[in-house]
Amino acid sequence: MTRPAGGLEGKAFLVTGGGTGIGAACASALAADGAAVTICGRRSEVLDAAAEKISVAAGCGGSVQTAVADVTQEDSVAEVVGRALEPTGNLDGCVANAGGGGGMGPYHMLDTDEFLRVLQLNVLGTMLCVKHTVPHMVASGGGSFVGMSSIAGHVTHPYFGAYCVGKAGIEEMMRNCANEFGVSGIRFNAIRPGFIATEIMEGVPRESATYASYIDNTPMGDVGQPEDVGQLARFLVGSDSRWITGTCINVDGGHHLRSGPDFAPFIEPVLGSEVMAGKQPEQE
Repeated sequence: MTRPAGGLEGKAFLVTGGGTGIGAACASALAADGAAVTICGRRSEVLDAAAEKISVAAGCGGSVQTAVADVTQEDSVAEVVGRALEPTGNLDGCVANAGGGGGMGPYHMLDTDEFLRVLQLNVLGTMLCVKHTVPHMVASGGGSFVGMSSIAGHVTHPYFGAYCVGKAGIEEMMRNCANEFGVSGIRFNAIRPGFIATEIMEGVPRESATYASYIDNTPMGDVGQPEDVGQLARFLVGSDSRWITGTCINVDGGHHLRSGPDFAPFIEPVLGSEVMAGKQPEQE
């Protein structure tokens, strides 16, 4: 049984990191059901290409517009939120998808600046979206904010460094915001994607032990697609989820029931087994 298309006509949403992968799938799902969607990211050419594809798929009166923005810069976030208001004069929700990782390795070997960069991208970027969208959602009579976490936000992922910490921070932010702004009719939830077939995950060779560990630890024995996440985001911003707030929902084929992937084969050949176990590397 499929859900009838439509239901978001006259609604306006902001999707950050909307040019590729999960963000583009979220934007497409919203636009296909009639919403006016603003997607933002750092590369205009990527956003334009995504907008063209989304427009073709938006068959229920929805629309998409683009804006170049950096979610770690407050002025940039404020500006793109203003742009998201243009189609209808209101803002009904935000999917804060922009995020990412980097600087993998055991904690005693992490670069501090890289650690902070990843935290700023995930935690600060999401917080700035909350800060600048909430007043507009209040003015609209309520709304829905979706934070993009990860299975790594609650299942240990050794050597993922700041990424795990940042995603856990997003989840706690969503819970606190749900408590703070429920009185204003704004709902806050987080999505926890597992291994999703995006451009980033293409960096994991399909014949590698790390990829095999993903599949072995996923009860459904496969990887997810960006649309699997996009459809959940669409549900969470719509009226069908009006009584759902403060939740973190897994989209991972059951991976959260087991253990995280093993990324040691990527790192150990460079650092060595003793350094991986916590020993200081020998000085040359």
